Amino acid sequence: MKIITWNCNMAFRKKAGFILKHLPDILIVPECEHPDKLIFNKDIPPPTDVLWYGTNKNKGLAIFSYSNYKLELLKVHNPEIKFILPVAVTNGAVNFTLFAIWAYNPFDKDYNYIGQVWKAINHYQPLLKSKNVILTGDFNSNVFWDKLKRKINHSTVVEQLATLKIFSTYHFHLNIKQGAEAHPTFFLYRHLNKPYHIDYCFASANLLKKIENVTIGSHKDWAKLSDHSPLMVSFKV
Repeated sequence: MKIITWNCNMAFRKKAGFILKHLPDILIVPECEHPDKLIFNKDIPPPTDVLWYGTNKNKGLAIFSYSNYKLELLKVHNPEIKFILPVAVTNGAVNFTLFAIWAYNPFDKDYNYIGQVWKAINHYQPLLKSKNVILTGDFNSNVFWDKLKRKINHSTVVEQLATLKIFSTYHFHLNIKQGAEAHPTFFLYRHLNKPYHIDYCFASANLLKKIENVTIGSHKDWAKLSDHSPLMVSFKV
């Protein structure tokens, strides 16, 4: 099972072919237009299932299945935590709860960015205790910004997830500490000299054992398409 998250920086319909070459089973795309606007070229394979959430049809959060997996937004979704979607993923090799994340809510200034993830962890804690859980997407956060005067910081969220035995696949698989990332996922203004690691895939301990590979796209390959590079995680399930 391959899960890819990629903030496409809008206009996904024009860029889908580039990410689909990497054969995701499930693809999480922040800043994606509404499915009604997704008119793909004929050579682009259509998804087998789509889930989209947002108020702006040009810029929402999308989850695509390109496999047998079915996607269902759980009824417990809290619309006040706008772009963190609890999704039941079923009908595949393994069933799991997916939290698709675009940590962004300008109307909640005290808890924007990583504060949204913190709110979700507390609100959805019973779901996070499930055997198979994945949280992935654009967290808009890194320990680099812990020093900012925010009510919640990145390290707080990482520690809270650790108490639930949920850990970053990138840091676990490559044995890298938070804040010491060697592979940026975001380049401010697409500039090579302004790199940050702000996209993540966290998984429950049961799934960590099944990781086959974790890769992040390079600036050279992706900067022409987006200010983010994709994070790709393969599990042996």
